[in-house]
Amino acid sequence: MPGVVTVEQVEGWDEDFREYFLGFSHWFSRADIRWRALKYLRGLMAPIERRNGWTLAEQAGDRSPDAMQGLLCSPCFDREAVRDEVRSGVLAAIGDPRGVLIADETGFVKKGKASAGVQRQYTGTSGKVDNCQIGVFLAYTSPAGRALIDRELYLPKAWTSDRDRCRKAKVPDEVEFATKPQQAQTMLQRAVAAGVPFAWFTADEAYGQNPGLRTWCEQQDIAYVMATRCDDEVPSGLRTTTRVDELIAKVRAGAWTRMSCGDGAHGPRVYDWVATPIRQQFPHGRRGWVLARRNISTGEVAYYRCFGPRGTRLRVLVATAGARWAVEESFQTAKNETGLDQYQVRRYDAWYAHITLAMAAAAFLVITRAAEQARGDRARTRHADSVEQQRDTSPVHPTGLGRPAPHQSHPALVAVA
Repeated sequence: MPGVVTVEQVEGWDEDFREYFLGFSHWFSRADIRWRALKYLRGLMAPIERRNGWTLAEQAGDRSPDAMQGLLCSPCFDREAVRDEVRSGVLAAIGDPRGVLIADETGFVKKGKASAGVQRQYTGTSGKVDNCQIGVFLAYTSPAGRALIDRELYLPKAWTSDRDRCRKAKVPDEVEFATKPQQAQTMLQRAVAAGVPFAWFTADEAYGQNPGLRTWCEQQDIAYVMATRCDDEVPSGLRTTTRVDELIAKVRAGAWTRMSCGDGAHGPRVYDWVATPIRQQFPHGRRGWVLARRNISTGEVAYYRCFGPRGTRLRVLVATAGARWAVEESFQTAKNETGLDQYQVRRYDAWYAHITLAMAAAAFLVITRAAEQARGDRARTRHADSVEQQRDTSPVHPTGLGRPAPHQSHPALVAVA
């Protein structure tokens, strides 16, 4: 029956998980740490309410969380290498030249002042200024699925300017202050160096308004659609600039097109859209546009800066803008299903350890889902081919309503002759 999970599938997933883990298990250089990592990952995917040191230890049959906490702080765990292996696994499953990379951040609400990078700052997680850590992530989405593939912990200047505080949280001395757009650029550089197949990059206005990130993308010929504020100014002549809202206000009313930018939690996300060129010379012979999205109910307008190949159609810009929804879904999946935000660590290295393992667990779910989808597609194709073959070999119905036999001429062809 469709939608029913069989015992054979579950057993197959267990074998797939072991094979998946073996793909990067050598980056845990001690056997006991390797075995602990396997248990940690299984715990992250277990159907338990909270996934912290105590609950993961209980799931593994341990009497205390010491061994699990030891894994997160262990120097025998190459966090960057595991991240790269997980990214490779994701791309093998859902990689596509039409893929989109998305930069975004999420907050991890915390108590106290000792956790690396924690301070009172705004987070969309709670929708207010809160005591929290901020993680900047890079997500990947394609027609086959979506997943988180990279991460950086944001360290405010209050932290990087206090080296004693950093050392207590095990922040390496060489780690300096970096803005969130700079962290996004670093992750983009890693993706490009790794040969990640993608066509566009997108992000919200915290990144879209950063001239350094935009200029770097243009120099690297990375096509982008990034949100920006209404008062952002773009070149409109040799020596003049115009606010994006004023530029869009000059567009004729009939130029707006109503279309969906993709499916959301409540169905297709339909808005009115329009794009107008930016009068500026761009590298690599590319073009720039201001894209606007108007809510069909409230009339509220949102704006985007765009850069890409000449001749890019409006629907491509719209689809790229809508792809940012994928990172929100990836955050929700990783938090709800693999405990991305359910850690109890203070150290910088422990944060990267837990986040990397939670991403690895979430990636396995994505890879498994893509594999099941591929198996289903192949089964449907075989079934359709079988039905078609049966039709081809079936005799003509006595009433004449069946398909003509291969040796018979169609009456219409006879008439023409």
